Amino acid sequence: MTSPPPNLSKGVLSRSRSVAPAGWSRWLVPPAALSVHLSIGQAYAWSVFKPALESALHLSGTASALPFQLGIVMLGLSAAFGGTLVERNGPRWAMTVSLICFSSGFLLAALGAATHQFWLVVFGYGFVGGIGLGIGYISPVSTLIKWFPDRPGMATGIAIMGFGGGALIASPWSSQMLEGFGSDSGGIATAFLVHGIVYAVFMSLGVLLVRVPPEGWQPPNRKPQEQRESRAMVTTAQVSARSAVRTPQFWCLWVVLCMNVTAGIGILEKAAPMITDFFSGTSTPVSASAAAGFVALLSLANMGGRLLWSSTSDLIGRKNMYRIYLGVGALMYLGIERLGDSSKPLFIVCALVILSFYGGGFATIPAYLKDLFGTYEVGAIHGRLLTAWSTAGVLGPLIVNRVADAQEETGHSGPGLYGLSLAIMIGLLIVGFVANELVRPVHSKHHVRDEAPAPAPAPSATKEASR
Repeated sequence: MTSPPPNLSKGVLSRSRSVAPAGWSRWLVPPAALSVHLSIGQAYAWSVFKPALESALHLSGTASALPFQLGIVMLGLSAAFGGTLVERNGPRWAMTVSLICFSSGFLLAALGAATHQFWLVVFGYGFVGGIGLGIGYISPVSTLIKWFPDRPGMATGIAIMGFGGGALIASPWSSQMLEGFGSDSGGIATAFLVHGIVYAVFMSLGVLLVRVPPEGWQPPNRKPQEQRESRAMVTTAQVSARSAVRTPQFWCLWVVLCMNVTAGIGILEKAAPMITDFFSGTSTPVSASAAAGFVALLSLANMGGRLLWSSTSDLIGRKNMYRIYLGVGALMYLGIERLGDSSKPLFIVCALVILSFYGGGFATIPAYLKDLFGTYEVGAIHGRLLTAWSTAGVLGPLIVNRVADAQEETGHSGPGLYGLSLAIMIGLLIVGFVANELVRPVHSKHHVRDEAPAPAPAPSATKEASR
């Protein structure tokens, strides 16, 4: 009798087949995470395609944002529903699923652009590609936290840094392809096709390289944790994903993430047209190539903030870090709303700070969850929390694009297209600031309890484990 075909989740892609051998360096895992996140981070460069799509397919600004919006919605939903599968099957399986969906999404979008079927662009890039975004986004997070228990903020910053930096590569690359292939439907289709093929090859490097630590592994020369564990907001207990969603702490962080993302993603999605509109009436207008460069610069701030601020949170605590993200971020938005059109350097600096906080918020949230709920199912909890990103992915672009379209219909132009939406973003950040202040340690009734108490360790074992 012939045996059935092997199940990928139980075969070469399974967690058991990807356990690191003795002597494996944990510093080989971040490049695996970056190969996936730098690819799926292309989503942040979507605004480069917006003008070409609007012209070739006769779309409004609101319509051209639909693939991006649906992609972010599916990111959150697939992360929420797939988080438990990712924990169970391991990062190699998850990265493979992400590769297939993300690359296929580009191929479907290419077909849609070539045939003038915009619904196929939305379905391919937004729905199918969005699933790849969600699974790929969470796949390395819990793995890196397990490899770096001594520096969880830095670890999540590394894991998520690539997603913020993806547009740093994709934005000028996409712009050059549109110039070379043309900005008509055929040129857009060819650019989508090239994206799908190249990203499939690049993401496969992560699939081949990623490993999970052996059971009970601890980093060598681990520093004592007494200072970190003495913080009131850091638990030594564990909370399951099912219990976590029943706590007020989870929903406070949901609001924090949703407000912070909504306030940033709307501007990020429309970054290229926004800087062009802000200075369209000045003596030094912004060209299309300069606007694409601005998108790339924002991506660099987004990327750098994810590592810089999440690492800083290891020193000052997650709650204090979010006070900076939300409070100072609101002041930066106020600076753009009031003075943005008077000075390009001021506009750019405020935008860079905002995007560094925006990226830092994403990178710090898994460590915040680890502090509150432990490492038991932090990947699954993180996936559920990303439904806040799905909500923000609709709200942010919808607010900015709808307000701009409405203002344009009433005869406004330049900075006048964005004044109301920027004021709304300031209000959202204030709401997030209040939600962060309400976060408290998780009640012990939600902690996972063993069937029987574990025996007390011998003094020598306790000393060894603390190393």
